[in-house]
Amino acid sequence: MVVEVVGIGADGWVGLSPVAQEVISKAEVLLGSTRQLGLVPAGTAERRAWPSPLSEALPGLLAEYRGRRVCVLASGDPTFHGIGTTLVRLLGASAVRVIPHPSSVSLACARLGWAQEQVQVVSLVGHPTELVHPQVQPGRRLVVLSWGAQTPGEVAELLTERGYGASEFTVLEQLGSPGERVTSTTADAWTGEVDPLNVIGVLCADGPVLSTAPGLPDTAYESDGQLTKREVRAVTLSRLAPVPGQLLWDVGGGAGSIAIEWSRHHPSCRAIAFERDEERVRRIERNVAALGAKVTVVHGAAPAVLPVSEAQAGGADAPSAVFVGGGATAPGMIEACWAALRPGGRLVVNGVTLETEVLIAQWYKELGGDLVRLDVQRASAVGGMTGWRPAMPVTIWSVTK
Repeated sequence: MVVEVVGIGADGWVGLSPVAQEVISKAEVLLGSTRQLGLVPAGTAERRAWPSPLSEALPGLLAEYRGRRVCVLASGDPTFHGIGTTLVRLLGASAVRVIPHPSSVSLACARLGWAQEQVQVVSLVGHPTELVHPQVQPGRRLVVLSWGAQTPGEVAELLTERGYGASEFTVLEQLGSPGERVTSTTADAWTGEVDPLNVIGVLCADGPVLSTAPGLPDTAYESDGQLTKREVRAVTLSRLAPVPGQLLWDVGGGAGSIAIEWSRHHPSCRAIAFERDEERVRRIERNVAALGAKVTVVHGAAPAVLPVSEAQAGGADAPSAVFVGGGATAPGMIEACWAALRPGGRLVVNGVTLETEVLIAQWYKELGGDLVRLDVQRASAVGGMTGWRPAMPVTIWSVTK
């Protein structure tokens, strides 16, 4: 069984290639959203609108139509934030034939005159608006995939609150259809209602910089003092070595800074922060929202709360890096984290107490790795003059499995 996936634009049937039209015409079963099914002329094929939630129902739906000629309708390019990728993951590439249509991003860039390779795409389909935050940088061009008519207003408000209200803000509705409309203004001047089928182009003005490089200012975080400080954070993340698509466990999350800056490194980076204190859990969640990170927060005491058995079984959520910023001396903590790591994974443990340093030294003797002590001093007022005030030294042990 080969499932054929046809990308279709807002212009419907007339915008399809002859090949795409032939695939749809010969299908015995047409699957797609109600809107997409309404874009093609009536025929003999059985039509089935997607159920909700689709992700849970899709395997059973495909099994139901096994042995029949199935065509799936998708918006634009099916392998760009679309159902095509999901089907390939379920069935394998050899069982899926994709016939793409220009994506909404390519159409938007064509209208705006932007080079696609210089654009950062942010999908808010099923995701919080705050995911735009890491991409908002001076001079950057963004194409935001909306999740309905409310998205432009939400993005405009976010930009304005970040100090980027002067950014060029363009909403493109019903791209490719007879009802296409393009409206340009600035983020702080945006008003009006739009069609649910829209994308947003943003040319960021000059504004406050919150880099995706490690070491955000400490003031970027809400904290009760349990915060890995800026300089130590930058060194720690250099040892954790964020890689696109990989997962980090941040054990003893505190303010969540390590998990947040890991996930801000690249849109595909993910992190789980484990924190036993309920108030800190809420604080991490607020920091995650404020900085637009992809971090899941788990409330509970490690190592008991760590999903070690699933990770050891080689599951998709086995971490590629583990950071222990608190509770390293808890019985079984290092053993559990080491066991959970994927081969080639990085374990980093920070310590400021003598007890943690003794433990780190023992593990360093057993597993090797890299052991450094970081002393940071900050200038501050001493009477009418300026002097150096040292922070507590931090011992950092890092090792690759």
